[in-house]
Amino acid sequence: MEAKKNVVLTLENVSKSFAKVETDEVTHALNCVDLTMHSGEFISLVGPSGCGKSTILRLIAGLITPTTGKVCVDGKEITEPSPERGMVFQKPTLFPWLTVRDNIGFSLKMQGKLKGNEDKVEHMIDVIGLQEFREDYPGQLSGGMAQRVALVRSLINEPDILLLDEPLGALDAFTRMNMQDEILKIWQKRGQLAIMVTHDVDEAIYMGTRVIVMDANPGRVVSDITIPEPFPRDRSSDSFVRYRNEILNKLHYGGKGQNA
Repeated sequence: MEAKKNVVLTLENVSKSFAKVETDEVTHALNCVDLTMHSGEFISLVGPSGCGKSTILRLIAGLITPTTGKVCVDGKEITEPSPERGMVFQKPTLFPWLTVRDNIGFSLKMQGKLKGNEDKVEHMIDVIGLQEFREDYPGQLSGGMAQRVALVRSLINEPDILLLDEPLGALDAFTRMNMQDEILKIWQKRGQLAIMVTHDVDEAIYMGTRVIVMDANPGRVVSDITIPEPFPRDRSSDSFVRYRNEILNKLHYGGKGQNA
């Protein structure tokens, strides 16, 4: 299935500051960020905590607005959330009164699209390995299980822009790698724009067509690295190791004697 449309997402001189209620201090989460992203790209955002990675996702989702600058899709400024921009948060946000199956199919039901698409819901349950838990409620699931449900609930909507805020951090290593491949399969079929925040440099390289490296105080982009390697990628290849070293150098973890 192809993406509904080709989109161009732009951040134009975007800065974001937050005032602390208890003091007069201001936190500068982002400073003068300029980025252009297109359908068909998988963007990985990496950097230390506090560099504004999640703030960028929240701006794109329309959950917050910039202090200065603007965020636009196809030239139209984002001012509010939209189903065309689906977001998966770090912690699962499931409806506690709905089963696993009903949580996954909820948005399809609200759009009047569930009838005839029940097989898609069952496929997503199979993807996350929760066949035996399809009738369980969120309170009966482990944290990792709940996060898997939250992830596929957004994937099933096939949004034009998929926003992923460290969606795989709570998963065990093997499930995490399986979900990386499943996300990539869906992204490749759809040709949508995907933007993922991760602290895992290997994950950023394995999944990203571009890796945006950020630094903090204030949050800013320090490097935009294109990864033109074909999928699926070999995590042990010479080129993969070179990208890893390059990114670690940008993050100041490259070791002595290497240029940042």
